[in-house]
Amino acid sequence: MPETAPHTGIRAPVGVDTTQPSIARVYDFSLGGKDNYAADRAAFEKILEIAPRQGDVSLMNRRWLHRVVRFLAGPAGIDQFLDIGAGLPTVGNTHQIAHEEHREASVVYVDNDPVVAAHGQVLLEQNQYTHFVQADILEPGTLLENRTVTQYFELDRPIALLVCGLLHHLDDDADPARLMREYIERLPTGSYVAITNFWDPGEEDAELHDLARRLERAFVELGLGSGWYRTRSQQMEYFDGLELLSPGWNEPPGLTELEEWWPSGPSTRERFPEERLVLGGVGHKAMPDPPRLRAVGPDTA
Repeated sequence: MPETAPHTGIRAPVGVDTTQPSIARVYDFSLGGKDNYAADRAAFEKILEIAPRQGDVSLMNRRWLHRVVRFLAGPAGIDQFLDIGAGLPTVGNTHQIAHEEHREASVVYVDNDPVVAAHGQVLLEQNQYTHFVQADILEPGTLLENRTVTQYFELDRPIALLVCGLLHHLDDDADPARLMREYIERLPTGSYVAITNFWDPGEEDAELHDLARRLERAFVELGLGSGWYRTRSQQMEYFDGLELLSPGWNEPPGLTELEEWWPSGPSTRERFPEERLVLGGVGHKAMPDPPRLRAVGPDTA
């Protein structure tokens, strides 16, 4: 069984403090962005000492998000998106992909870092369908009861909730599975939930399990102060109350490594070990089954 994850508490946003690494800025650096500082680069360099291709993990997570949003805004017919933990705006944002399929899709980004939110508001709120809100996934009642967020949605119609690369920055005391149940309960019927999370394969793959434990220690103790690798069964709990989608033709519904979720084409290379340590899934909040009618007659009355 996997060892217990080290506990350091939930990581608070660092805001304007450029001497401390920021989750959003480190992710920006990993994607090749320029909105980061020496502390962010130093934190990520500690990760690269253990996993030299960790930058490819960020790019892979972005590609997965693009495929998911394209499906949701296209075949699934979703035109309302809530992207929590959005981070700094970069190339290929959620609204850009969604608007390729549905030009009037409403996209609301949320991040708890005030600097990230201010930056996003300047860059992204250039049309009536895109908004950036400073708020926290952990706030009481969930963001689906925050009027600053919900004012942009029709709450009686399906919403796509995107929580990509965020839950692994919440420690066990935050109980991310319970948190997701609270969100799912409040989502309208017909909604979708998309999640990615660092993965500890445990007994599924001893070598990758060892790498996951070393990476977790690097993230939590040496780098960002958060970044927990969770098992497949732990991540399945995120989708309680949802029907998981199939990740490909003739594939059973479930969680998969990101590049296995409806890939855009055949793989051109073997995946790096770091890339294999993330799982993703998309769940659907389907209509409840109608009540079954019981025949009533002389023998059943």
